[in-house]
Amino acid sequence: MAAMTPTSRYTEGAETRQDARDAQVARGSQDVQGTGTGTGAPARATARRPRPRIWRGAVLALAGAYFIVPLVASFVFTVHVPGRGITFEAYTELLSADGFTESLLLSLGLAAATIALSLLLAVPALVAVRIGSPRLRPVVEVMCMLPLVVPPIALVTGITTVLRWGPDHLSRTPLYQTFIAVQNENFPVVLVLAYTVLALPFVYRSLDAGLRAVDVPTLVEAARSCGASWPYVVLRVLLPNLRASLAGAGFLTLALVLGEFTIASLLGFRPFAVWIVSISGAQARMSVAVSILSLLITWLLLIALSRAGTTPSTAAAAPATTSRKEP
Repeated sequence: MAAMTPTSRYTEGAETRQDARDAQVARGSQDVQGTGTGTGAPARATARRPRPRIWRGAVLALAGAYFIVPLVASFVFTVHVPGRGITFEAYTELLSADGFTESLLLSLGLAAATIALSLLLAVPALVAVRIGSPRLRPVVEVMCMLPLVVPPIALVTGITTVLRWGPDHLSRTPLYQTFIAVQNENFPVVLVLAYTVLALPFVYRSLDAGLRAVDVPTLVEAARSCGASWPYVVLRVLLPNLRASLAGAGFLTLALVLGEFTIASLLGFRPFAVWIVSISGAQARMSVAVSILSLLITWLLLIALSRAGTTPSTAAAAPATTSRKEP
């Protein structure tokens, strides 16, 4: 065998390296072709078509029918009179009905007072617990949740007992006039106190969720380090960050007050819910028309509260976004 020269060995090594590069290029082209023709996993994933979610539409349709069909049936009952056809007398006579305006304004006034009192009690207490005494949070939670386990009939029985006990034992003291004033039929403060107790669980849950989402200690420490007073910290620093929670608490309290019947009826007062029941026996169509109108009024008020809790925050977010843009 003839001896190999350095030139031949160099030529053979170059050919070997060229063959290896050609093999790598061939494998890469095969991978690209496999991906492009749909044989790879990504291509299979993109080729899949989304399955139609028919059950979602069915559930939404059933839920909508569950709420809309009774309302439509009630509306038809109020406007259709057998033998007379379609008439809107139930709605035209509504505004002139005896006690309609008074009872509606009384319920709205009670709702506004209940919202104000419940927030005035809950906001400072929860903020103080959040900042200074986190260990007391379970105690405050249990106290606020107690109205859920106490039946309204038991609550009104206790209130009636206290109202009867007061004049008998305090008739010669200045507190006697207080017991008389809280039972004023024009604006029964005793109902505001009772409704505040009933609304505490809902107010607490809404505010607690808002406080958990906000770093309260950091905000308070930053405001106090800048020289802000405690009223300024609560009103100008914490409350704007709790706007959605405050709106939710007012939302739930308003719905509770407008629909509450047991306590007001047993105590002998006549807000809107009691007035609807009182006329249902004599004027059935008008009572159903009032019920539909009360639902519409409640929805409009709740929408207004929800917009009040969300619109300012979104409006405030826009300048913050534009301020971060580079010139």
